Amino acid sequence: MRRVLFNAARCAIRHNLTIKAFYDRLVTQNRRPGKVALTAVMRKMLVTLNAIARDRQNWKHAPHA
Repeated sequence: MRRVLFNAARCAIRHNLTIKAFYDRLVTQNRRPGKVALTAVMRKMLVTLNAIARDRQNWKHAPHA
């Protein structure tokens, strides 16, 4: 499970502007090491997926602004 989240987080950092902004903020403003920031992205994704499953909702893709 951790390997899947790790790879998904790396992909999201490259392709999702919201996740990239979150990661960049952790790395630059909070001076977190890259792996710590990546772990925070993994957790953020897992919490989001858990909320979607808990509420039994479909994923709603929001296009980038």
